[in-house]
Amino acid sequence: MPDFVTPPPVEPGDKVAVIAPASTNPKFASHVYELGLQRMRDVFDLEPVEYPTATADPESLADDPEARAEDVMDAFRDPEISAVVANIGGHDQITVLPHLDPEVLRDNPTRFYGWSDNTNLHTVLWNQGVVSYYGGSTLLEYAMDGEMFDYTVEYLGRALFDESIGDWEEADVFTDEAGDWENPDALEERRDIEESDGRTWRGGENAVSGRIWGGCYEVLVEQFLADRYLPDERDLDGAVLALETAEGIPDPEYVKANLRALGERGLLQRFDGVLVGRAAARSHVEDNPPEWRADYRERQRDAITSVFERYNPDAPVVFDCEFGHTYPTCPIPIGGEVEIDPGTETIRLP
Repeated sequence: MPDFVTPPPVEPGDKVAVIAPASTNPKFASHVYELGLQRMRDVFDLEPVEYPTATADPESLADDPEARAEDVMDAFRDPEISAVVANIGGHDQITVLPHLDPEVLRDNPTRFYGWSDNTNLHTVLWNQGVVSYYGGSTLLEYAMDGEMFDYTVEYLGRALFDESIGDWEEADVFTDEAGDWENPDALEERRDIEESDGRTWRGGENAVSGRIWGGCYEVLVEQFLADRYLPDERDLDGAVLALETAEGIPDPEYVKANLRALGERGLLQRFDGVLVGRAAARSHVEDNPPEWRADYRERQRDAITSVFERYNPDAPVVFDCEFGHTYPTCPIPIGGEVEIDPGTETIRLP
């Protein structure tokens, strides 16, 4: 396992780079992007610096992985930049990785925030021993409809300004409703909020600690198929796997099958614990009813539980954690330490 460094915290008034290493804002959603920048300024007292990819034409950007890689490296190199914020996720960031110089990232450790397709970049940063933060994207957490969740403001603030996040409490409410970005007036309305039943604890009963590795399930599957940028599997011994599924709502049986393959490979046995983000059960194209959504989440819990019961029964598995494609979120530190205590049902990010 590499020697990890946590980049210095951000200070109020600092400049933060806004980039699009995965996707950028759709042409019809510039109002969402502008709201994200406004909240960086007004809520967190940050000075967003827009890099070329942040406002590039989406179609042109999709065909230019070199430009996306250059923005990443330029932002990390710039001594005036205290943090780098990805606009949103996407689906092809793996094509950007060949154009990155990992030494630039290692030699200029800067706090990076992004999720979903940005799992690719988190993997590269892990390999270089640089802690990064899974969450805090311009168009989602910052530009949440109505107003930012108090929970997100609290934990995003800790991930920006503190040395560590500390005790990671549960959220009282959540939403997985997709935003209506084509209607500017929709930004004034809060998404459909549900009461949270809290986290679900399964698996091992002993307290564990380790460094977090992982991210979006769909991207991790792609990474294992490419098998170019993954860490040496021995470096994952004693780590804690973070896993969450995107708004594509994958069939729990497919999730189970892919995880089972990793169990047969001997990978799942290396982790001391597992954090699973609350599953998104609706999207822009599937607005499933509440009963279906609750059943889907339970089927996903059962599928993942069954795999770890077979391959790593001693690992505590914590479901419905606040990261990933439901909101509010806490930007969890990929490469950072986590302590999981099933006895007290507490999680700490020291």
